[in-house]
Amino acid sequence: MNRTCINKSRVALLITSLLLVCSGCTIITGKNVVVIEADEPVDFPETGFSHALFEDLLETYVDVEGNVSYDEWHQSSDDIAALNSYLAAVSRYSPDNAPGRFESRNDELAYWLYSYNAYVIKSILHRWPLDSVRDVKAPLEIVKGLGFFYSQRFIFGEQTYSLHNVENKKIRDQFQDARIHFVLNCGSYSCPVLRPELPTGAALDPFLASAAAEFVSDEKNVQISHEDKTVTLNEIFDWFEKDFLNDMRRRGLPSSNGLVDYVASVAPAKLRAELSRASNYEVAFAAYDWSINDTREPHE
Repeated sequence: MNRTCINKSRVALLITSLLLVCSGCTIITGKNVVVIEADEPVDFPETGFSHALFEDLLETYVDVEGNVSYDEWHQSSDDIAALNSYLAAVSRYSPDNAPGRFESRNDELAYWLYSYNAYVIKSILHRWPLDSVRDVKAPLEIVKGLGFFYSQRFIFGEQTYSLHNVENKKIRDQFQDARIHFVLNCGSYSCPVLRPELPTGAALDPFLASAAAEFVSDEKNVQISHEDKTVTLNEIFDWFEKDFLNDMRRRGLPSSNGLVDYVASVAPAKLRAELSRASNYEVAFAAYDWSINDTREPHE
């Protein structure tokens, strides 16, 4: 399952029918490609890949709860241009066509994570105001979510990909680290929150660990009812259950209690102790809130 919350078999059938896919790149008509008409940042380094400009923008427009002030951002032509400038660099360079710019696998992973999030924001700002990413329609909208995640194409290192392909082919398949699900942001309230800091290299690993701990510590993502003997999880755990359980196996950790064991493995001590009492509880999944992660929107 992926972030569009569409049944796997239906996705396979729809993608086969609607899109022509070749080596992870989809062959499409030009009108579906989001082309960034901007120059790279004036201070973009000759070596490496800098996320500094995007980091500055996130520090300006992401609040303490990880939501985005899209309306304010949309009104700033300078900061729209700044995002385009960052994405111009994303469009030109990637670990595939410019491997020398990425010294480690962590640098490569950081590129794909942050550029994915940046294109999500770009797409929302382009259509602002927008109530939900699922309101972006595909030419043949059989299932909600196709337009935003499948039909749009974005340029990464001179190659075009859908957000679906970046998430699954470039990130999940290549890096196999379940913690990426706590950083990738799909522009919706039930997604992992956006964080202004964008670490690379050795600093990425503790960042992913912190993101995982913060995600499971949020009651909207993990709720334990000892009275009902139920653990209610964010639907991300349902969609990507295989990723989380495979992660446990790679780390040599027991997973007889399935997702509860995974959550405990990344949780802070207090929550881990609570989960130890819930090892045999029923696991349920909360309905996903697809409303835009906007600072103006009240959420319960």
